[in-house]
Amino acid sequence: MAAPQAKPTVTEARLDGVTLPTGAAWITSLREAALARVRAAGLPGRRDEYWKFTRPESLTTPEPTRAAIHDSGAEPTLFGDMDRLTLVFVDGVFDAGQSDAAALDAVTIERLSEAGRADIHWARDLYGTLEERAQTPVPRPLATLNTALAEEGVLIHVTGKAAKPVHIVNLQGSETSDAMLHHVVKLDAGASLTVLENGPGGARYNTVMEVDVADGATFHHVRAQGRDHERRAATHVFARLGSESVFKSFTLTANGVMTRNECVIEFTGDDATAHVAGAALGDGDVHHDDTVFITHDAERCESRQVFKKVLHNGATGVFQGKILVKADAQKTDGYQISQSLLLDEDSQFLAKPELEIYADDVACSHGSTSGAIDEDALYYMRARGIPRPLAENLLTLSFLAQAVEEIEDEGLRDEITGRLALWLEHERG
Repeated sequence: MAAPQAKPTVTEARLDGVTLPTGAAWITSLREAALARVRAAGLPGRRDEYWKFTRPESLTTPEPTRAAIHDSGAEPTLFGDMDRLTLVFVDGVFDAGQSDAAALDAVTIERLSEAGRADIHWARDLYGTLEERAQTPVPRPLATLNTALAEEGVLIHVTGKAAKPVHIVNLQGSETSDAMLHHVVKLDAGASLTVLENGPGGARYNTVMEVDVADGATFHHVRAQGRDHERRAATHVFARLGSESVFKSFTLTANGVMTRNECVIEFTGDDATAHVAGAALGDGDVHHDDTVFITHDAERCESRQVFKKVLHNGATGVFQGKILVKADAQKTDGYQISQSLLLDEDSQFLAKPELEIYADDVACSHGSTSGAIDEDALYYMRARGIPRPLAENLLTLSFLAQAVEEIEDEGLRDEITGRLALWLEHERG
């Protein structure tokens, strides 16, 4: 009698029959190394410390779960009134017909699929580099899987001050799409760029953005993940900051069955600044997970983590944030706050704030709270003739304001606030 065959592991099942995208020798070797790292480390499971609040199965199965395509109806196009350079991807495939010409002063923009065929390219020193650095001390195998298998993305090299933002639009065209995008952004000393992102990307979506911010450079990132109810997404932002550089990233998330946003930042130069913020709206069978890891390895650097979540009808919100201050990172200023507004007793907020400090001259703090809408404030507004749904929306917007205010540009702040108000109005009828 033949011995029963062992059931394949999650990693073996996911990688069975996988072939790497074709490309030049430099990117092929990086992809092969990443694939080897995935096989060695394995894909995430519930026993992993940084996945204990979030079930990763829908992100690791060989095939994605079917997801209906969301009809935005009469919603205005996000960032549609801004002067911007737009690049459109549908299910992870570049759509030239809906995209602008990639021409912007002081900015070179190339597609990963095309640049990966070149024998020599500046991205060979960055592609997968920041992702690999971020695997210690916490493994991030979904990002490594992306480095190995992503065929498309944008490579952006900024040599000066970009005149307008680069807008990456990620559309879903199939109910079974499994999209992967890998972006690399390199800012030279003194350069500046704003990157905007929005759209579901696919039924299942895995994206990586590696951002190398040189001395004195500035990078702003504003992202919106909309009301696509069946979306499953794992996003990763990896950043390395030089001296006196600035990195600011804000994410607005609404609904989606499963959304895991990871941001990993490393200070390597003195007097740098990094702000990471997020506002989330969850209604029903929704799971939002924001996981942030910031390493201070330079002097007089400032980091802020500001996350607000509004949860209703059994939605779940997760925040895992860590500030690691190494021994030589004196004068570090680290701040972390995560708060949830629970609109019923079925919703839950799970928080894991962490500080690990080895320097003796620092100012670091963290806090986390959960609560309901302030009934006194609600009564005050209703007593002045404001209908309850509108009063609740106004109080919700007030609660989220601290996170939205982390957006540097006033026009972008107004855009995000307007979209929040629109979504709240829609959810409450």
